[in-house]
Amino acid sequence: MRASTANVFAGAMIAASAASATAAQPCDWPAYRIFVERVVQADGRVVDRSTEAQQTTSEGQSYGLFFALVANDRATFERLLAWTRTNLSANQFDANNLRLPAWQWGKRQDGSFGVMDPNSASDSDLWIAYDLFQAGRLWKEPTYTKLAYAMATQIVKQEIVDLPGLGPMLLPGPQGFRTGDVTRLNPSYLPLPLLRGLAHEMPDGPWTSLAQNAAKMIKVTAPRGYAPDWAAYQSNQFVVDPKNGDVGSYDAIRVYLWAGMTASADPLARPWLDALGGMRQSVAQNGFPPEKVSTISGAATGEGPLSYWGALAPYFKALNDERGLGLARAHLDVLAAPPGAGREPVYYDRVLGLFGGGFVEGRYRFDENGRLLPKWRSAC
Repeated sequence: MRASTANVFAGAMIAASAASATAAQPCDWPAYRIFVERVVQADGRVVDRSTEAQQTTSEGQSYGLFFALVANDRATFERLLAWTRTNLSANQFDANNLRLPAWQWGKRQDGSFGVMDPNSASDSDLWIAYDLFQAGRLWKEPTYTKLAYAMATQIVKQEIVDLPGLGPMLLPGPQGFRTGDVTRLNPSYLPLPLLRGLAHEMPDGPWTSLAQNAAKMIKVTAPRGYAPDWAAYQSNQFVVDPKNGDVGSYDAIRVYLWAGMTASADPLARPWLDALGGMRQSVAQNGFPPEKVSTISGAATGEGPLSYWGALAPYFKALNDERGLGLARAHLDVLAAPPGAGREPVYYDRVLGLFGGGFVEGRYRFDENGRLLPKWRSAC
């Protein structure tokens, strides 16, 4: 184990022991409260301050909505939704007139703030539709459910295509991902619990077939057990992405996260995990995840940042890998530390830490139908 990793591990374990003595109430979520204080503006904008443009992405808004639902924080949920509606969908965001949110908003070259790229991001759109369906069910609010149907309908219309020899597949966005017979894809855009949840709400939709095809993509594009950031489909088969190659890094780390969060009763859960064994082997050998890996050769470089541990915690839990989970928990304690306790985690650190930490702490889980089961429904 590297000295830096060992020091982080030891320090975090001491901090965790101290924190346990003054444990928070069962459904209080300190890491979420810090996220809202440090990353979410008063108007409901999730800001990535690690970028020059101080950007907001539809991804950030969609993750924020999910965390607010897990925290039973309807006021923040409404603020996030309102900001998204006004700024990313140009106020065209209701059940009868829905415009998929622009994926990027921030400081433009002329110094003004606004939409920087009007293309939508399909992973964020999936998350928003899912968040709305679950919010409608959990908070018994039919307006959320109607909005979710409208959102999912536009996803099917604009972002799902039938690929020859395969069937339904999710484009990363409506524009710019098909050139000739090459279709570029992003494996991290397809969390299995979300696809199951949408299938449960819209059984006549393409979601079940999409889940099966996503599982095929993971199996084929991870020959050494490592997911790629990007892949492509050409001539009736999955191939290496012509633009980004076979690298697996900051996008792909979410593939392990979503696999770890999938209900064990889901028939695709085990095959999905089995296809991703390379990351487990790397951590077992080195004590840390690689920052980047070649999915074809398995050659790894660098040490993954803190955020990777947030993503990998549910993965290790699902694999019953106690050593890997122990390492991940120690790093999660660092991610969840209050401001002033060391390096300030950036946006991506915080969101992956909330996903992974919230899951392994039992604050939420998904059932085999993809329904969100937050702790507050039973414990608070």
